[in-house]
Amino acid sequence: MKESVLNRPKDLSSTCPVDEILPAGQMILYGLQHVLVMYAGAVAVPLVIGTAVGLPVEQVILLISTDLFICGAATIVQALGIGKWIGCRLPVIQGCTFAALVPMVLIGKEYGLGGISGAVIIAGLFTLLCAPWISRAVHLFPRVVMGGIVTLIGLSIMPVAGGWIGGGSTDMEGFGNITALLMAFLTLVIILNIYTFAAGLIKNIAVLIGLIVGTIIWGFFNPLDFHLVNETPWINFPQPLRFARPEFHLLPIIMLSMVMIVVMVETMSSMMATSDIVGKKADQQMLRGGLTACGLATTIGGLFNLFPYSAFAQNVGLIGLTGVRSRFVVAVSGCILMLMGMFAKMAALVVMIPKPILGGAGVVMFGMVAVSGIRTLGSVNYRNNNNGMVVALTLGIGLMPVLVPDLFSKMPELARMFLHSGITIGTVTAIVANLTLNGIERPAKNAVSETVAPDPRPSPTAARLMAVRTVRMWLLLRKVEREEAQRGGH
Repeated sequence: MKESVLNRPKDLSSTCPVDEILPAGQMILYGLQHVLVMYAGAVAVPLVIGTAVGLPVEQVILLISTDLFICGAATIVQALGIGKWIGCRLPVIQGCTFAALVPMVLIGKEYGLGGISGAVIIAGLFTLLCAPWISRAVHLFPRVVMGGIVTLIGLSIMPVAGGWIGGGSTDMEGFGNITALLMAFLTLVIILNIYTFAAGLIKNIAVLIGLIVGTIIWGFFNPLDFHLVNETPWINFPQPLRFARPEFHLLPIIMLSMVMIVVMVETMSSMMATSDIVGKKADQQMLRGGLTACGLATTIGGLFNLFPYSAFAQNVGLIGLTGVRSRFVVAVSGCILMLMGMFAKMAALVVMIPKPILGGAGVVMFGMVAVSGIRTLGSVNYRNNNNGMVVALTLGIGLMPVLVPDLFSKMPELARMFLHSGITIGTVTAIVANLTLNGIERPAKNAVSETVAPDPRPSPTAARLMAVRTVRMWLLLRKVEREEAQRGGH
């Protein structure tokens, strides 16, 4: 893949890699690769929220289809840009953020999908208003803050995977039965084996393959019900306010607006890493355009009863692995996502996946979110400063609602809505603790362009190397045996 980008014609040698237009066949192939990498994560948020607010399965299917369509449209806007201030014009994939998952579940249980939609619309407008200012205030969110928040996000959403592993909900009959646990474990083993022994594209889509194989194996013991797929229409045109009318409540609006600060900083981090890969400086105008596109996608998403959008970090790593840096490839990914969103039967297939199978994959998906934060914390300097205390407060206070769910059950209702979200109180704690203990770190002149380059292509795992060596040794021994047998025959 890399050679096809590096060995371009001489007349295109002056073209910046991010603006290069590749042959149509390659653009479709590379675009599909981006979709496969982000697909499992893209459908997880609407699947969780739709189930949590009690939507019928038929409506969850349409919700996922609509989400894929909006993901595609937002990705096209981000990659190609509109005017001067909308879109970062980088190869950035947009999708529903995990950062808002827990707060939205809490809001949905209290106010329903309408309460979520109203809060998302206002949070999107809040993002549009804050984009010019946040893009200048990167120094207020150093690595110790972002690393702690992202780690907290990954740990906070892990109970969702645990619920899936048990069969869906702790309130259901037969939760945690042996079949569900074994199938979740088997799915996890399949994903780990693919990740360990495969390479390239197959390794990148290990989660997707694990979901498919796990579902097929499940079908041998528990026949899958295809009636929803058969009853779902082929074509689904997204419709505003299809599932609920927006309701505007103060506390949900405040909660999601605070979460959007996290989403904005997370998106800026992805844009800065991507700009480093493609060799294009991340200036304030680029960051502002990217944040504006996120705010616009979130606002429109709320009108379609959807959720906040951000840049998907896993696709940033894919760009570094393949060397395909064209933003037009990602625009093609957006077109593919829009087409997938219009075909509702594809969403019906996703909903049909058994919960334990999703749980086995969720352990990997959600765990990698925490790993991303841990790696950021690993690059933080803890000597002669108070960074260790900032991380301790962020994780300690932020995980309280997760570890002790009834801790704030005696608080007033409005306060309980806020305190039950570990991500929200953890974010507030991280920002306040850092400002209080460390103060404001003044940015250097080139602070905007300072990024950490993504890792190079990962080396094969130890197990894979051992397997390859074993096979080679076995083939060599077989060759020696055949040669000796031939000599003995003569």
